[in-house]
Amino acid sequence: MRKLLLTLCLLAVPAAGFASPVQSLLPGAEQRGAATFRFLGSPVYQARLFTRGAAPLDWSQDFGIELTYQRRLSQKDLVESTLREMRRLGHPAPARARFEACFQAVSPGDRYLAVSQGPDRVTFLRNGRTACTLSQPGIKRGFMSIFVGANTRSARFTRALLG
Repeated sequence: MRKLLLTLCLLAVPAAGFASPVQSLLPGAEQRGAATFRFLGSPVYQARLFTRGAAPLDWSQDFGIELTYQRRLSQKDLVESTLREMRRLGHPAPARARFEACFQAVSPGDRYLAVSQGPDRVTFLRNGRTACTLSQPGIKRGFMSIFVGANTRSARFTRALLG
């Protein structure tokens, strides 16, 4: 009985040797801030910002943003809203087909993690697995500005996310 309890306890605690998806792409990353994005009062996703050592956001350094969805969204909705926001913010957007290769429909609990790798590359993971990597001049600022830029849809959300 004691052995069974010990085994169950060990299964419930994550193994120390396993790196989180954020850590695997951004060593030393820690959560800087968190916020919930709402549309007409209804939560759409919870966001977390990761920077090395939980330092304040510095666009010259790599960082990650994780979104945990609270509602169902189609692939079309994800792609369209992302492209629309990038254009609204004045950033060049990749071709629609490139985003369609990255983003699938989401259900509550699904997670997307975007981690920059320099100014021209962002890697996306869906539920811990690599979905795609977009390489394009300025893609980091273009995509990440949707959440932590100067002209986001919600200044309150952005302030909370920036910690």
